[in-house]
Amino acid sequence: MRCSMPRSLRVKPDCLEKVKLAVRRNGYPSQRALAEDAGFALDTVNKFLNGKPVDYATFEELCRKMALDWKEIANLDFPVSSEPTDKNPETPESLDAKQDKSPRYPSGSMPLGSPFYLERAPLEEQVYQEICKPGALVRIKAPREMGKTSLLLRILDSSKSLGYRTVSLNLEQVDQTILSNLNQFLRCLCTNIAHDLQLKARLNEYWDEDLGSKISCTSYFQDYLLEEIDTPLVLALDEVSQIFEHPQVAKDFLPLLRSWYEEAKTLPIWQKLRLIVVHSTEIYVPLQLNQSPFNVGLPVSLKCFSLEEVQQLAQRYGLDWADGEEARQLMSMVGGHPSLIHTALYHLSQRNITLSQLLETAPTPTGIYYHHLQRHLVKLQEQPELTSAFYSVISVTEPIQLDQILAYKLSSMGLIKQSGNKAIAGCELYRQYFKSQLYYPE
Repeated sequence: MRCSMPRSLRVKPDCLEKVKLAVRRNGYPSQRALAEDAGFALDTVNKFLNGKPVDYATFEELCRKMALDWKEIANLDFPVSSEPTDKNPETPESLDAKQDKSPRYPSGSMPLGSPFYLERAPLEEQVYQEICKPGALVRIKAPREMGKTSLLLRILDSSKSLGYRTVSLNLEQVDQTILSNLNQFLRCLCTNIAHDLQLKARLNEYWDEDLGSKISCTSYFQDYLLEEIDTPLVLALDEVSQIFEHPQVAKDFLPLLRSWYEEAKTLPIWQKLRLIVVHSTEIYVPLQLNQSPFNVGLPVSLKCFSLEEVQQLAQRYGLDWADGEEARQLMSMVGGHPSLIHTALYHLSQRNITLSQLLETAPTPTGIYYHHLQRHLVKLQEQPELTSAFYSVISVTEPIQLDQILAYKLSSMGLIKQSGNKAIAGCELYRQYFKSQLYYPE
């Protein structure tokens, strides 16, 4: 007798707290954000997080989104079938091996070891070497869904293999009320780092109101955090663009990062700190050149996939695109946008849609990109100025000039490409879909 796979699963009662913590830990500020990213109804996500049954495929996908092992948290209390015993039953190890080789729906960062992660050589090797340098600073810039977090995972993994301590903080997980207050934000930063290093916070021992929060924070790093560890500390700050929305805090925090980088030139203790700053747009907070962390260190800019890279990736998905014609057709719709390319190749690898069908329906509500497009549409509708600027871009075929801050925000979403001080639509998919969805009277 063997267990048959159930149609639905639910989270074990004693794992509910772990699952709820995993939501924010994986960059989702709310259940709604997780639901939108996964393409499920909010009610479905709510059921999952509260230990109610959801179907098996949904359960597995939500676990994958939050980097959870579904077998560890599932309440496997389903009935036993009376089917004959399989002479060659599949073990968990063999199932995992199959899953590693077969493509999973691409969403969020690519797990370590995934065969569908396309290495960016020699860029990655250059970053790995830079992190080994005392007092290093690496700046990774690219629009959303271009692979920044996937690269960051691999940098941190490489750092761990060298025996370095690593801490990663995604600023999207930080409450806006904290981000808008410098003192609260710096205390939050210090507390998170101490927690990840398994140290007691001891903030009040180093925080001095008379000295101010920046000097207190610097003292906390220099006299406590860096003193307590024997190896370099790689501190990764993801989605730093979030701080740009709070100009007064940004004007203090960003020069603070620069000052730590400069301290490493004269104080050996600061050479332990290796900073990685990840952001999705150019900085639009005015800073003096000698105070900005964005004109020092190693700059890393992630580009769209080339034709050859799309062909290489297609091969990994089991598609024969050797002559490049199919790759060219797909790129004529979505360019080399990594997330859009991965999504298309995944669906084509499942053999349930042809390339011509995919391209025909791509900019419509029945296409594979509908949820991706809807997320952008909602964000645009929340900001009329952004909608107006984007509509002016997709309404013409020639590059046009935009307000600098609006251009930076649209670029960070990946909706436009900038060439000098002018902008064009990010890809044909965006032009077709949003021209039919947005209306801005002349």
